[in-house]
Amino acid sequence: MRVLVLSSGGVDSTTALALAVKKYGRENVVALSVSYGQKHDKEIRAAVKTAEYYGVEQLFLDLAAIFQYSNSSLLSQSDEEIPEASYEEQIREREGDKPVSTYVPFRNGLFLSSAASMALSKDCGLIYYGAHADDAAGFAYPDCSPAFNEAMNRAIWEGSGHQLKIEAPFIHMNKADVVKLGLELGVPYELTWSCYSGGEVPCGKCGTCIDRARAFAANGIADPALPEQ
Repeated sequence: MRVLVLSSGGVDSTTALALAVKKYGRENVVALSVSYGQKHDKEIRAAVKTAEYYGVEQLFLDLAAIFQYSNSSLLSQSDEEIPEASYEEQIREREGDKPVSTYVPFRNGLFLSSAASMALSKDCGLIYYGAHADDAAGFAYPDCSPAFNEAMNRAIWEGSGHQLKIEAPFIHMNKADVVKLGLELGVPYELTWSCYSGGEVPCGKCGTCIDRARAFAANGIADPALPEQ
């Protein structure tokens, strides 16, 4: 089995990459990193480092044009500030059931659809991506939910002529459990980047920084990517 892994350079996708390498061998793994008009390229640079670490082939795709009309606070054209609050706080403060402001419209749907075409061209029968339960909680990122994963898997299976499936191995796990698995796999978390800010060091204030810090703390260790105090 050959596997294409959506690799953003963050904790979840790098853990998915490590899991794919362990299960299928690095010679059967392809990493795909997608630019989508985000405010910085730190995560792509991290993805390059992790792909080099595992010795896997890496592909790149630029989907920025698709998201040029979005005002998601993650995107370079947005005039919205990235919230300095946990996802729980953001969910409480939002209007109705809208996703959080860092949600990029149907991003995972577009990533997976594009990845499906590339995976078939690379003779892959499986796509891995790192969605987990914390991201889907409270409808913060609806394209990380089990329902979304199941629907996309059915569509890609049918649309590929029953050649390709998708799998989100952490879909029922929280981020602390993802980190626990990653530590067991020896994931080089010091090479990863999660922060929505493009500074020299993670801001520690955005939702993903807070989520990441909690996940490492739950496992009793400091984040390996942070400077030593």
